[in-house]
This record gives sequence, structure tokens and C-alpha cells, in this order.
Amino acid sequence: MIFKDKLHTTTDRLSMMMVAIPSATVVQAVAAGGADCVMLDLEHGAIDYGALHAMIAATAGTDCAPLVRITKLDDAHVKRALDLGAEGLVFPLIRTAEDAAWAVSSMHYPPNGHRSFGPFMAAARYGQDMAGYAADFAKRGVCILLAETLEAAENIEAICAVPGIDAIIPAPYDLSTALGIPGQFDHPDFLALIGKMEAAVLKAGLPMGTIAMDPDRADAAFAKGNRIIAGVDVLMLRTLATQMQGWCRD
Repeated sequence: MIFKDKLHTTTDRLSMMMVAIPSATVVQAVAAGGADCVMLDLEHGAIDYGALHAMIAATAGTDCAPLVRITKLDDAHVKRALDLGAEGLVFPLIRTAEDAAWAVSSMHYPPNGHRSFGPFMAAARYGQDMAGYAADFAKRGVCILLAETLEAAENIEAICAVPGIDAIIPAPYDLSTALGIPGQFDHPDFLALIGKMEAAVLKAGLPMGTIAMDPDRADAAFAKGNRIIAGVDVLMLRTLATQMQGWCRD
């Protein structure tokens, strides 16, 4: 089942690994481990476009959808990630309904959007000719928005009302930082803000996601109505390395 259908035709709990390490081997291992999707991070990671192409290709033969978080809201970044074979995009720093509408439009070809045509490598990734790819992507393409600013919180109801959004992720680290309380996820100001955003997303009937780095946090996230939990490859690797170092101490 394609990831878009998992989001919209099931109530399954879904896993996402944010991959910042520029390695097809890492993606292949994560995909083989059963992740529903990977979010290949061009915004904060060390990935260049050559590595991105290989990382997208490394999901072939698995049920793992290759999504890309682009660097900024820009048509050039959108079309390049998609033309390398991304199954969907994660858009950072969505602040307004206008931003959200642009994001949806940027992914689709006319008359449904304004994406320019050139899926030479993307068509090959999905074993299709270019016309076949265009028709398939119209059904397959996933648009996920990151709501991570105070402006996004103010406009969250209008953002959620934009047609064509597949999921929204209120970003706890960015939102707590915007409030001047980075990482203080039990602070009353943070709880009020994130609660408002979560309520709006759920009221709109949109799938919602968040970061959860351990089973307890995952359970808490699902209990709040999240459908997607995301891990971070670098942070999880560091945690495992720290745990292993503990085995070596008296």
C-alpha cells in the first residue's frame, strides 16, 4: 500500500525516520527494518543532491516511502527533489494558508498545480514512462507541512483548511524555541500552544505527527491522536552508542 493510502484509508500508526546522514546504506537499513517512510533531510542534514538520489533509490523494493524535507519554500527545491524520485515532500516553516496552498500547488502539474515537467529520473525510479509517472504521482504524491512558528500557530485553522494537505506536524522543538523555552515541553505556555495546534489539526480530520524517541513517548503521542511518530537517525545512533559505552563501565 502506498504511503498516501496508509494516511487516508487506514487508521494505522505509522513510523517515519528522519535521515540526516548522507548514506544510502542508512536508508536501506531503515527501509528494510519496516519504516513506513523516511524523511530525507535537506534542511538541517549533510545531504547533497547526489546523495539524495542514491538514498531515494535505496528504498526501492520496500514498502518505505522516500519523502524529502526541502531547504526552503522555493520551486527549484521542490521540483529537484521530486524529479529525483521523492514520493512526497515535507515543507518547513509554513506560516500561513497562502504558504500551504503554494506548497500543494508546487507539487502538482498543471492544471492542478504549477510544477514544471522533467521527471527523467523520477519516472525510472517508479518503472514508468514520463506520462505514466505524471498520472501515478497525482495519486501517490504526499504533501506534509511542518507547523513550527508562532505565526503558524496563529493561522493553524486556516492552514488546516487548505485542500490537498496529507498531514501536519506541529514541531515541538521549534515551537518551544519560538516561545523562548527551548525543550521545555512541560511548560504551561508550550502546552497551551501545542494543545491549540493539535486540536485544530484533529478537528480538520488531518493525520498528525510528532517526534517520539522512545516507546513511552510514542505511546503518549498516539494517545493524543498522532498517527505518525518520527525518529532521528543521528540522535538514535548517538543514544545507542552511549548505551553501548555503558556496557564497558564497571
